[in-house]
Amino acid sequence: MNLGYHEIFGAMRTLPLALLAAALMLTGCSDILPKPAPPPALYRLTAAGDFPSGTALAPIQLQIEVPNAEAALDTARIALSRSATTLDYFADAAWTDRLPLVLQAQLLASFQNAHRLVAIAGASSAARSDAVLIIELRHFEAQYGGSGPPQWRIELNADLISANDRKVIATRLFTGSAAVPQNNMTAIVDGADQAWRGVATQIVNWAADTLGRRPR
Repeated sequence: MNLGYHEIFGAMRTLPLALLAAALMLTGCSDILPKPAPPPALYRLTAAGDFPSGTALAPIQLQIEVPNAEAALDTARIALSRSATTLDYFADAAWTDRLPLVLQAQLLASFQNAHRLVAIAGASSAARSDAVLIIELRHFEAQYGGSGPPQWRIELNADLISANDRKVIATRLFTGSAAVPQNNMTAIVDGADQAWRGVATQIVNWAADTLGRRPR
């Protein structure tokens, strides 16, 4: 039942003063409550795909673990830094998932694009692997050095571990960077994707070369 203002205020005349004040507050609360913030724009990274065609698939299975990262990077928020000791995030923008999960998925796709060995994801896979790729993510942020656009910094350490005895087969530090031409979110994410694809290409080639030379 809908009541007009005359009926509402007529009924209020019979209310005690305290109840009248509460009723007036409730009628206006919908106007003063903060509106929910709009959801952030979502951005994704892509897989490396610049590999020679016609490469023979080696009978090697590599298990790709979710990269390890400190809490500041283990998030869907897109990181930026303005000094060596600070980390912040872009407003109203996010990756499509937590960054380590995004990197695992796109690294798996990069190995599939290279077609040099069989890559499987994580410990949940029932398939038996020959080696495990463990990554420690150290940097994945847009660095601002002044008033202009940022430059991306990616740094991660990769270990190839034998699946049989858990011994380290090889370890290597990978770095990537990309200058961003314009200080807008589309250009910034494009720079991140460019730097990431370069790093992913290096990891795929290094892992395939290292495991291909290993006696079985």
